[in-house]
Amino acid sequence: MSAFLLQHPTAGWLALLGVLVPVAIHLWNRRPGRLVQVGSLRWLSTAANRRMRNLKLEQWLLLLLRAAIIAVLALALADPARRLLPPPRHGQVLLSPDLLHSTSLVAVRSTVDSLRRQGYELRQLGPGLPRLSAAQWRRFDSLATAINTPSDFKPSPDNLWARVQQAADSLPERPLRVFTLANQRAFQGTRPALPAAVRWQTVPSPDSSSWLQAAYKLPTADSLRLVLGFSNEAATTFRTLVVAASSASGGEIRVANLPPLRYEPRSDGQAVLRPESGEAVPVQTAALRLTIYYDAAHAQDGKYLRAALRAASLGLPTAPLLTVSTTPPATNQHFDWLFWLSDAPVPAAWQGLVSQGLHLWQEAPTAGIATETTLAQPSAQPIRLLRRDTLKASQAGTALWTDGLGQPVLTRNAQEQGAHYRLHTRLHPAWSELGSSPELPALLLNVLQPAPLPSADSPHDRRSLALSQIVAIGQAAAPSGHATTPNRPLQSDLRPWVVVLAALLFGLERWLAQRRLASSPSATV
Repeated sequence: MSAFLLQHPTAGWLALLGVLVPVAIHLWNRRPGRLVQVGSLRWLSTAANRRMRNLKLEQWLLLLLRAAIIAVLALALADPARRLLPPPRHGQVLLSPDLLHSTSLVAVRSTVDSLRRQGYELRQLGPGLPRLSAAQWRRFDSLATAINTPSDFKPSPDNLWARVQQAADSLPERPLRVFTLANQRAFQGTRPALPAAVRWQTVPSPDSSSWLQAAYKLPTADSLRLVLGFSNEAATTFRTLVVAASSASGGEIRVANLPPLRYEPRSDGQAVLRPESGEAVPVQTAALRLTIYYDAAHAQDGKYLRAALRAASLGLPTAPLLTVSTTPPATNQHFDWLFWLSDAPVPAAWQGLVSQGLHLWQEAPTAGIATETTLAQPSAQPIRLLRRDTLKASQAGTALWTDGLGQPVLTRNAQEQGAHYRLHTRLHPAWSELGSSPELPALLLNVLQPAPLPSADSPHDRRSLALSQIVAIGQAAAPSGHATTPNRPLQSDLRPWVVVLAALLFGLERWLAQRRLASSPSATV
């Protein structure tokens, strides 16, 4: 589609008045009169007067050409342009891959079909934003209807924020309707500022998820302690379960909400639990090896720590091997935890083993400062803290325990396979009430065997974000509006072509005028 417009019409209309010039010239232009022999001058005078009174238009073609030249030049002064209206831009429906492969697609099927009837195009929210044809849409629709098992769920591998930002940049000035699941793992980094044309609608995840996180062999014959994970839109939780298992090959374990687990012993003495689908989970049999070293100044701290670790061991799958010594352990010994209760520096050999898997625990040095606060944790009886070290919080590491002022009490610095733990107070009664607190074993148990955390890469994670966390308030789902928006009109300048036309008309006019002069009869007296 196109249209013509005059950008300076006033100048064109004024210039158009010049058409009167060739008309006036033709009215006053007289052909040369013939000389005739007359007998008396009165006849010549009468003929001249009659000629003066008979003014009329002649040479119509020449007149029209001259008028056309003036009109074309007037058009050039009016600055003509051609406005091109490109085809309208269609609105886009963007569907995330995880939604296309889930039963939740049924919830938005009617909405998407309605948008298609309004002229929206379907695209997959993936690399290159590929279009979805009508046949592909029907195939995805029938696939979503056929899915009926949690294992069919395929989480989105992309960062949906980045994909929608790419779509907004690639398809500017078009209404975009985005339909995705709200799985937390599909959103990474900082939320972008999306244009107002984006309208985002989230759909609930299709199901919950249950899986086997870990397995431990208990000293009791044919007994296993299983750590089971459960995830839904709200949270991911874990619970433990003790089951009986047969050590014979081919033994099968059945747990509610899980597929059958096959117990498979291996030639190296270890075993795995293999579900019907997915990776096998190794059965852990080795007990933790714990070593406490203390000097004379930390004897009371050592006594409290030994009692707390013995109590905490009741919560471990297998009883740990606990060693208590007043002499530094030899570096050729192998254990998982070393509790170093001394102001003396830890030997470099032991510090070097942290990166290889050793967990090193140290208390605050003897020098410290007084404080008056409590451990920040839900407790029936507050645990008072009386003294602490002077280490800056920025140098402490990740805080596992904090006090009521937000200061770290226990910090952890991970080093490859191991970690360095630092207690910023002591178990001595002059420093804190931790040593005599009945809650210390539970606190230590969470450090020795922390509760599993949902991994960002876990295919079982079903946690969801609220729509207000995904987009700004004004970008939630809204009425679809117009399916198409026109492009900005383009203009092409027509003045050069108008000037060329005027030149051609002028050339034609000169040619006709010369022919007229050549064809006029010459008069003789």
